[in-house]
Amino acid sequence: MQPSPEAISVWRDSAPFWEKHRANIRQMFAPVTQALVEDGQIGVGHAVLDVATGPGEPALTIAALVGLQGKVRGVDPAMEMVEAARRAADRQGFRSVQFEVAGADRVPFQAETFDAVVSRFGAMFFPSPVDAVRDMLRVLKPGRKLSLAVWYSADRNPFFYAIQRVIERHVGPPPPEPGAPDAFRFAAPGVLRDILSEAGAMAPSERLLQFAIQAPIPVEEFWTLRHEMSEKLRGKVARMPGEQLAEVTRDVLEALRVYSTDRGMSFPSEVLIVSGTKSHPA
Repeated sequence: MQPSPEAISVWRDSAPFWEKHRANIRQMFAPVTQALVEDGQIGVGHAVLDVATGPGEPALTIAALVGLQGKVRGVDPAMEMVEAARRAADRQGFRSVQFEVAGADRVPFQAETFDAVVSRFGAMFFPSPVDAVRDMLRVLKPGRKLSLAVWYSADRNPFFYAIQRVIERHVGPPPPEPGAPDAFRFAAPGVLRDILSEAGAMAPSERLLQFAIQAPIPVEEFWTLRHEMSEKLRGKVARMPGEQLAEVTRDVLEALRVYSTDRGMSFPSEVLIVSGTKSHPA
């Protein structure tokens, strides 16, 4: 099942902002990338697939790790994200990494191609998570691992709630969308692990990664980065009249200053790393 045109449109519209803030986003989520590398058992010379790569991360970080002996492929359903990833690869001089437009459950690679498959904050938005995991397992070599990162509970991640609570005070909470994919779709422990098991992964495991999201920028720049990253926040900001926007901005900056340090922004964060292994043929 492919993402809906509406879902792809959201990521297409977000691509310029993710590309604009590429360096800071890469740094913010570097600990998550490292966890995926560790749990995916990725090393020099490996072939790695990054699903829902966005503008090329963690694929480009992994490309530097596997070196010229390895190869990295990244897929994303939004052409604008893929084009941004290709530009970044060209600027950084990577020749062993390539990017393609594809959904998670129909990756354009032969079976048993990769030593590892990863996805950083993509699984929550897969239209059919079981089908996506099955296709990841298809392209994995026997005995190798896939590793997925998803957000843990919203109330443990001020990266989200510090701003969201301010916005809701001013415009009210968003209407519920039962079953709709969102950042916290797999926040409950065990849910994504069970999906890996259903899809056929061996020995599915889950661990809680506690880390700090760090961005070396002041509060005002972080507010710009944060609302531009998010289609929902961008839309809400765009619809606010000038006086309301000024009030919201004041309150958001006050809430964010709690997480400001002499080195920039720092948010305590929690993410689930969920992994599984492809079985050997009988």
